[in-house]
This record gives sequence, C-alpha cells and structure tokens, in this order.
Amino acid sequence: MNNIGDRIKKRRVALGLSQAEAAKQLNISTPAFCKIETGQTDLNISRLLQIAKTFKVPVMMLLTGETVDQGSSSVNSNELREQLAAKDEEINKLRKKVIDLYDKLGM
Repeated sequence: MNNIGDRIKKRRVALGLSQAEAAKQLNISTPAFCKIETGQTDLNISRLLQIAKTFKVPVMMLLTGETVDQGSSSVNSNELREQLAAKDEEINKLRKKVIDLYDKLGM
C-alpha cells in the first residue's frame, strides 16, 4: 500500500463495502469513487475528511498509513492541515489557469 487510494481501498475492503456501497455513503458516483481508489483523481481536503469520517479512520492513516500517538497528533495534524490547505489552494489556482487558457483558445 503506497498511496492514499490504496489505503482507502484497504479500509473499504476491511469494512466489507463494495465500491458502489462506499460511493453511496459518500454521495458520489461509483466511477468517481473508483477514480479516487485508483489515483486518477486528486482529493481535496473536504473529500478526504469525508472519507475518513465515513470509514471511521483518522485522516493521518489515509495519508501515511500510520497512526500518530496522541502526544504529537495535534502538532502533526495542524501541520498537515496547513500543508493540505496550501496544496488545495495551489490546485485551485492551477484549475483557474486551465480554465483561463481554454477561454483564450475559445473552447
């Protein structure tokens, strides 16, 4: 298990859920959930938090495959949230650039 999608799949299987059942619990389509598990789509923070809550697993477990002891979890969680927020902002800026480029091309 080397990426988030693999860890999500592992947790889904451990819960005895099919992809369709998991997608239904997350209120997304089965193909969209499949893309998450296979890494074909990037997760934003809100979706990652939703999956963690639905699968009853700490976000850290999905991100790293490891749990963090209580003493250091608040520091690591805060750093991780900041990093995720920065990446989410970066992704949104890149999406906007792509949309602007499509507009310039008249597409």
